[in-house]
Amino acid sequence: MSQTSQEDQIADVLIIGAGASGAAVAWKLSEAGFNVVCLEQGRWVRPENYVTGDADWELRALTDWSFDPNVRQRPEDYPVNGANTPITPLMFNAVGGSTIHWTAHTPRFHPSDFRVKSLDDVAADWPLTYFDLEPFYDLNDEMMGCSGISGDPANPTRSPRQMPPLGLGEDGKKLVAGFEKLGWHWWPSDSYVNSVPYGEGRGACNYCGPNGLGCKVKAKGSTDVTYWPHAIENGVALRTRCRVTRVTVDEDGKATGADYLDRNGRLRHQAAKSVVLAANGIGTPRLMLMSKSDAHPEGLANSSGLVGKNLMFHPYAVVMGLFPESLESWKGPQGNIFMSQEFYETDQSKDFVRGYSYQIVRSSGPAWHARGGFDGPVPWGENHHDAFANRFGKAIGIAVIGEDLPEEHNTVSLDEQLVDGSDLPAPKIDYTLSTNSRRLLDDGIANAQKVLKAAGAIDVSVNPLLKAGGWHLMGTARMGTNPAESVVNEWGQAHDIDNVFIVDGSVLITGGAVNPTPTIQALALRTADYIVRERSELKSEPTQVVSE
Repeated sequence: MSQTSQEDQIADVLIIGAGASGAAVAWKLSEAGFNVVCLEQGRWVRPENYVTGDADWELRALTDWSFDPNVRQRPEDYPVNGANTPITPLMFNAVGGSTIHWTAHTPRFHPSDFRVKSLDDVAADWPLTYFDLEPFYDLNDEMMGCSGISGDPANPTRSPRQMPPLGLGEDGKKLVAGFEKLGWHWWPSDSYVNSVPYGEGRGACNYCGPNGLGCKVKAKGSTDVTYWPHAIENGVALRTRCRVTRVTVDEDGKATGADYLDRNGRLRHQAAKSVVLAANGIGTPRLMLMSKSDAHPEGLANSSGLVGKNLMFHPYAVVMGLFPESLESWKGPQGNIFMSQEFYETDQSKDFVRGYSYQIVRSSGPAWHARGGFDGPVPWGENHHDAFANRFGKAIGIAVIGEDLPEEHNTVSLDEQLVDGSDLPAPKIDYTLSTNSRRLLDDGIANAQKVLKAAGAIDVSVNPLLKAGGWHLMGTARMGTNPAESVVNEWGQAHDIDNVFIVDGSVLITGGAVNPTPTIQALALRTADYIVRERSELKSEPTQVVSE
């Protein structure tokens, strides 16, 4: 094995982004002997430094650990102009990306999600099927560790999970009774949260509650504790606090690597035979639009004009029920009790197409309740403590997660005035909630109220659209077979540049009505498998490098 300095190294594959998809690709390619470098804008956050379990965790969740980069404003963040969207885009820059912040509720897409044009005459069919992805879903489950149980009648038969499901808890059992009373589907959540010890140094969930802020015992499957240790052991050079300014190309328009600002603000270049973009559904189109050149005057791989178009979130509504007895609903992972897909598929009797899922969510800590998590702030005065006691631990919610169909007018573009800390243009979001999405959310709200009342709730409140619900960033560099109507092909390979691949949520054609991360990771593993099988010319003699 030869040795080279990082300055001189030409990577076989340069990955931009160390989150859910970048980590999976780094592991898969390094397992096959590819020389891989990954540039990550954020930092390493060691599990012992997560704020979960700290006395001030609720305050930190509102400040430097907020889901919203505009609130967090850490040096590694970039601002987002969200003035023209009712849904706030949420993301986290770090090794592990937003998997540090997610609750790791991990259902799969349905087979119908890949055929919405054929079934419902909307959007477009995918150039692959659920069953093409199935082996990569299975591989990702193995790497991340999946808690769950087989037999869900709403989904295809699949391989056994690595662990039994997490417990329902008293709060979950209460809502199960409501679904059972109405005769509606429910099933324990698939979760990348350990119900028993799984993986090296990863303990079982201790039911402390706020797993959306990281997990100190590594029970939650964020990629910093799942994929990355294996990838680094394989020799991947992971460099943190590196802000990529553009993907570089030669005179023929092929990618040659990327320019980036290192942690000291020095402009550097990483040469590479190929580039994999894994910077999320906002960060990737932003970088592509910043990477204009003579060969790509409208932005990298943007001959279709679709880079940054067709942005999809998952619009969320939340219906909260207040019960007379304590359910200790602060105990346990926040979004990992059970789900219902009774209303997932198109119902011809409704005034909308496609559908929605229910994700049962726990309430949070005392500050959340006091600030108005259920139904407005707890009033001050002599009855303050009684009012607080009537809420705390007695509230449980049903999140309505609706399918958001692609529309070209929902976009990510470069803001003409707002910049990040390095004077690079910030992304600007223009998004309008469609009539179809509004109608399906309203239907979901009405049916959720029925469930809560059937379960015995004494009061119900509704948030018709969760503004801070933009966790899922999809569709902005969509996949397809026609280069005029898509950005990448079925392998995530850019139509315009055969040595550029995109593996994050940007490539999704449709978003389904479930959390997309397992599907994104399965697609990323499939792309990596394609590179291993079909692009062996990219692979060179391994070099020994050091991660920074």
